[in-house]
Amino acid sequence: MTAADLSILLQEGEGTTLEFKAGLSLSLARELVGMANTVGGKILLGVRDDGTVVGVRDSNTLRARIQDIARNCDPPVRIRLHPVGDVIAVHVKESDSKPVQCSEGFFSRQGAVTQKLTRSEIRDLFQSEGAVRFDLAPCPQFVYPEDFDRDKFNTWLRRTGIASEARVEDVLVNIDAAERANGELLFRNGGVLFFAKNARRFFPQAYITCLLARGADKVHILDRKDFDGGIVADIEEAMRFVERNTRTAYRIEGLRREDVPEYPVKAVREAITNAVMHRDWFVEGANVFVEIYANRMEIVSPGGLPGNLSVTDLGGRSVRRNSLIADLLHRIAFIEKAGTGILRIRNESRDLRCPDPEFEANGFFTTRFWPTPEVREATGAPTTTSITDQVTDQVTDQVQLLSVVVGEMSREELQEAVGLKHRGHFRGAYLLPALRTGLIEMTVPDKPRSRNQRYRLTSAGRKLLLRIKESDR
Repeated sequence: MTAADLSILLQEGEGTTLEFKAGLSLSLARELVGMANTVGGKILLGVRDDGTVVGVRDSNTLRARIQDIARNCDPPVRIRLHPVGDVIAVHVKESDSKPVQCSEGFFSRQGAVTQKLTRSEIRDLFQSEGAVRFDLAPCPQFVYPEDFDRDKFNTWLRRTGIASEARVEDVLVNIDAAERANGELLFRNGGVLFFAKNARRFFPQAYITCLLARGADKVHILDRKDFDGGIVADIEEAMRFVERNTRTAYRIEGLRREDVPEYPVKAVREAITNAVMHRDWFVEGANVFVEIYANRMEIVSPGGLPGNLSVTDLGGRSVRRNSLIADLLHRIAFIEKAGTGILRIRNESRDLRCPDPEFEANGFFTTRFWPTPEVREATGAPTTTSITDQVTDQVTDQVQLLSVVVGEMSREELQEAVGLKHRGHFRGAYLLPALRTGLIEMTVPDKPRSRNQRYRLTSAGRKLLLRIKESDR
């Protein structure tokens, strides 16, 4: 640093990366820590707050005291001293091992002020720097074996191929789901999410919400389910919801019939798994959503992208926010460790001839899928051509349902009229698809689960039945 550089800094005034100090004091440790926890900077000793140079006497003793203060921080702060005239410039390096603390606590630089961090700010800083991993942190509220679900563990274990004769406690420790402490088994948060009898008792945000909307927004919700049976069960239940509430067409090639799903099933499963695995579990009051609209599907996960990733990095770089959760999913072949999830989502969508999925990160991470044009052509807006030339199983079911609707009928009456005993199958294969395509409608649309709910044909439903009758003549 030259005298000219010093002159510029004095004119610039204090800021995030520049601090003036008239002399050496105990507060220097706070300034060092604050800059190390932010982006680094310079501290000019021998300068008052207003930029007036009062000077300090450079000596080996003074330099040694400054170095001792930096070394006594935890971890030590890296500095470089540079005298310029009557001023000593202390160059502070941004720490590679944040957060840094001194004997007075944790500090960060906010503008021209060094502020002591609150508990939540310390937690956020630890989290953002990867110093604290949610899934690896212990959960002292979890009591083993009272809160442990042996059936969930056995199901997971069978899928891994790990020798089942091993002691349960040994397996839990070896897979890092728990650790031994003072002769007891202490579960980690990731282990709780996989193997607790009721994970939501410990983490209220541990569930997936799936919803089916009638249109392109959430004004009219046809079906909604919350799944909170543990990470593995939640992913599988969410996929069942998707499969029940999306359509399948088929194409005939030669003598072979090939099913064509409305959305790329493997890609959707990958996206749901990624949403659970990479979500920011520190965000309370928010959970993963799987939302099916008339024109798209969205999978929304709390938290933005981990580390310094951006949307443009997806498919090229990979950062695991929750390494234990990722490892436990990898052991049962739910994911691959290679960081190829986004590439597989894109490739699967293209293989199905779907539009490319979209990714959005703005505090939440959203994966947006668009339907397969071929299925939409066959099942989206029913016409005589789509019914007679590309008949699908679900369209056939809808037509069967339409043919029994007389006036306004309850769900029970409709189900009995089509001759089905299983309520879930009737809702998933008949009732909800007909509602989605606007062939029937609710008499009480604002209260989907009302005991007074009835269903009736829409004008589109009546026109479709008329076309079918004309085509059969």
